[in-house]
Amino acid sequence: MSEPAHSRQRHSNGRIVDEEYALSERRNSSSSSSSSSSSSSSSSSDSLSDIYGMRHFHLFPDKRSLVLFKDRFLRTGKRKVGVVESLRAIALSSWVNLFIVFIPLAWVAHFGNTHDERESGDAQRVWPYGVTFTFCFLAIVPLERLFEYGGEQMSFYCGSDLGDLIIISLNNTVEATLAIILMTKCELKLLQSTIIGVIVLHLLLIPGTSFIAGGARVLEQDLHPHLTQLNHTLLAIGVLSLLLPTAFFASIQGVDSTGVVNDETRRSFLQMSRGLAIILLLVYICSRIFLHNPPGANNAMRLHPNAPKEMEEREQELAEKEPEVSQWVCIIMLIITIGLMAATAEWLVDSIEFVREESDIEQEWFGLILLPIVSFSADGAVAMMFFVRYLFRHYLGKPSAPNTVAKARAIDLSIQFILFWMPFIVLLAWWTGRPFSLLFDTFEVALTIAACFLVNYVTADAKTNWAEGFAMVSFYAMIALVSWFYTGQPEIRELLACTSVAEAVAGGGAE
Repeated sequence: MSEPAHSRQRHSNGRIVDEEYALSERRNSSSSSSSSSSSSSSSSSDSLSDIYGMRHFHLFPDKRSLVLFKDRFLRTGKRKVGVVESLRAIALSSWVNLFIVFIPLAWVAHFGNTHDERESGDAQRVWPYGVTFTFCFLAIVPLERLFEYGGEQMSFYCGSDLGDLIIISLNNTVEATLAIILMTKCELKLLQSTIIGVIVLHLLLIPGTSFIAGGARVLEQDLHPHLTQLNHTLLAIGVLSLLLPTAFFASIQGVDSTGVVNDETRRSFLQMSRGLAIILLLVYICSRIFLHNPPGANNAMRLHPNAPKEMEEREQELAEKEPEVSQWVCIIMLIITIGLMAATAEWLVDSIEFVREESDIEQEWFGLILLPIVSFSADGAVAMMFFVRYLFRHYLGKPSAPNTVAKARAIDLSIQFILFWMPFIVLLAWWTGRPFSLLFDTFEVALTIAACFLVNYVTADAKTNWAEGFAMVSFYAMIALVSWFYTGQPEIRELLACTSVAEAVAGGGAE
């Protein structure tokens, strides 16, 4: 017997959310089995709970789902991957691992200069700051790649839903660590520029290059439609949350342009930013619950039988394909990688100021363009090698089949960074006594709004092609060009000083 059409309607995330058919069936069965007023009242109560979604609203998975997740994570009844096999797979996972040699070089350069400062009072440096910065930059490349590889392997043990969340979180680890280190060192203006740079990079350059590479041999590629519409909303609210403090500051500047930059104004914006940060975190948490544990029988631990075809294929692939790394070895590898990356990122930040002074690069360009490129270096290197390999195979007459599914995970990275990591850093700065607020430079807010508009427009139909990808990369190049000449907004720099605002104004905004 065919199912009524209205009972098969889906939300934009591909899950069944139309409960009208189930509700009407419940009402019919309730009226036929109950004739008393008390039974009718109980039936009405059940119907109301269904109408408001409370009956199928679960914040946590049920017991059966947890058992299934446990069996999957422990690979009950399946072959276990050995330790030696796991280590070999990690070592051979990518040619980018060759860059690991730069990790000890970066540490030697940093500690060699530190020892030289103690011994000779910085009379002569063993390693130039530019060399230290370059070594640290290159050392982060293989660590970034290991994060992605580790996340992909954990997908075999956690499923596609939780696996994607793990991959996105791990891919944001480098940027989040850089941001936290900049915050602890009170480089707050550079921190703001880096946050905007990371968001714009993940919205334009990374998906743009992916669309170019993936769409070069097909007319168009498909995005996963069950995420696209929600992503538009989340991006919009994240970007608009930056517009509110900027618009407020512009309004009070118009009223009193002489006495706006003071400690009282900063206190107001700090309170405002902390409230906005809490709201943004709630938005992100609710969106993850909706995606990974939506209303109904589905949740992150178990795939719904009527899930989209792409999700079913991904789950089937993860179920049939054997993982290359043991889950415990993978977890230990990720912990070690996080430790190495955190230390290397700190050495990178230590050399930033000296490199900026020696190269005469504006702080805005350094934060908007150069530092965020760290997160793209590994993917960029792999993409270049993939393109060269494709050309070589095409020359030999052995081209691979084109992929019609576009890779747009970088957009999810931007959403997590603007809705989770940015407000988290605001609250962390509050806890540590740093005056970091969401009052960003007007130019930086304009860049973010423009990038959000372009991305939402390109992905509106859940389809992309290489021409749209080239347009996104071109706009990123425009941003890089204009940012090279931008010196920043002095009022924002003074309000972000770790000293009092009066001292910052007297010292020219120095932090």
